[in-house]
Amino acid sequence: MFRMLLVWQLLWIGVCSAAEKPQDLKLKDMSGGKVQLRDYRGKIVVLNFWATWCGPCREEMPMLVEAEKSWAAKGVVFVAVSLDDEKTKGEIPAFLDRYHVGFAVWTGASTDELAKFRLGQGVPDTAFVDESGVIVARVLGEIRLSELNERLNWLTGDRSSGAPTAVVNHM
Repeated sequence: MFRMLLVWQLLWIGVCSAAEKPQDLKLKDMSGGKVQLRDYRGKIVVLNFWATWCGPCREEMPMLVEAEKSWAAKGVVFVAVSLDDEKTKGEIPAFLDRYHVGFAVWTGASTDELAKFRLGQGVPDTAFVDESGVIVARVLGEIRLSELNERLNWLTGDRSSGAPTAVVNHM
């Protein structure tokens, strides 16, 4: 059974990486200006999809804020992508203040972007984007610090060791 699971996982990683193409995402920043993922080509990006009304997002965000402080020095960019709609987007500034979010925050995302990036049906979800704009890993549901560090250590390292699991599902 273990061997079969391992073979399936290796096939899944191969299928995912072979099928991946550079992604783009066009949204707005907190000032209403247009932003797009392609502007970050050449950098490793952690895209965290969240919403103010999401309980697990409230649990996860402080960890991301702390992690960003150390990973930014290694050239990693964190972007918080809000799925708040017209009814709740007014709560975003208070959320950012409460959790001391200092990295980029984009608004206007929907479940369409989650589907495009092959993420879960809800938030939080996190996608890891390499320097060429390809999503190399996904964590569906609340990410753990160990999962974040494992993927970023691999992305910022020489990548000669095996890649971390392509998809982790906590949903």
